[in-house]
Amino acid sequence: MATAAVNGAEIAYDDTGGDHPAVILAHGFLMDRSMFGPQVDALRSDHRVITWDERGFGETTYDGAPFSYWDSAKDCLGLLDHLGIERAVVGGMSQGGFIALRTALLAPERVRGLILLNTQAGPEDPEVVPLYQGMVDSWVADGPTDELAGTIAGLILGESELSAAWIARWRSRDKASLAQPGTTLLTRDDLTERLGEIQAPALVVHGSADAAIAVDLADRLAKGLPNAELLVVPGGTHSTNLTHPTEVNAAIVAFLRDLPA
Repeated sequence: MATAAVNGAEIAYDDTGGDHPAVILAHGFLMDRSMFGPQVDALRSDHRVITWDERGFGETTYDGAPFSYWDSAKDCLGLLDHLGIERAVVGGMSQGGFIALRTALLAPERVRGLILLNTQAGPEDPEVVPLYQGMVDSWVADGPTDELAGTIAGLILGESELSAAWIARWRSRDKASLAQPGTTLLTRDDLTERLGEIQAPALVVHGSADAAIAVDLADRLAKGLPNAELLVVPGGTHSTNLTHPTEVNAAIVAFLRDLPA
């Protein structure tokens, strides 16, 4: 692990290094940079792969002040600056996808392509905001209890043997640290009407069994982007890149191979 002082935060990141074309990946809510282990292994021979922990997660530290996904997109760009990378393929899973889209809007000249995993362009569904806010409040007050952790692991990973390890990781973290990231997630703005501004080639991957973001929202995202392709992975969860890495990695490798130089 390395850290970079970016926009008042100490961003924790891993970098495979080298002179290969760069790919930078941002994780989903409650996850951290380690969730991209299968993708790093698949890509590192031909690409420089950077994974990083966002504010409120993993080993990144910040002052706890309110922030938006636009601020997180600036963190992504600041990390690229720190590493001396002018252009990269920018990707992310779920909230990492929210960040990737905003990065493309802030600095289109720096985004060679987009990898958008189990994400969408819109705000949180108002009907589920009270439920999710209640989950965040319970987590901050009491931590990830068995019931709450099991419910959230089911949303993110489905019925996966990976759940136990992630629940243990959640329990090792400061429970209060979820408060501000939860607000950021549930109050994010809507990018739907701005998707047409993003000209970068995009790969949209979504699991058919995603319990957190419906697959029709991925279809809407892909149709709103001028230069996107959509892959729906049968049986894929909200963390399709973890639960179905073979299919996801094959799609990413093909997408990167076909990008214009």
